[in-house]
Amino acid sequence: MNKLLLPISFFCCLSLPLVADEITIPVGQQAVEKQGIERPTQGITKDQVQARYGEPQQLNGPVGEPPISSWEYENFVVYFEYDRVLHSVLKRNGNAPE
Repeated sequence: MNKLLLPISFFCCLSLPLVADEITIPVGQQAVEKQGIERPTQGITKDQVQARYGEPQQLNGPVGEPPISSWEYENFVVYFEYDRVLHSVLKRNGNAPE
């Protein structure tokens, strides 16, 4: 009897519903503590970015046509089209790029 009870108990546990909380944070409220960080503005050159913010932690690209490359800094990533800033974005908490 005990040998049969254990497998039945195991399969009953597998059928229990799982419950998890889901936390949703609107994009505008993400990385609120980083919102005040100065970032490169659209149109400035790679030389200007490097002079103002120093050496990037990582260089990526170029990829595609027109060539898009990116430079990663501690708190933000700068995207370039050719030699000009296309856009810069804050990194998510944990320093993971999007």
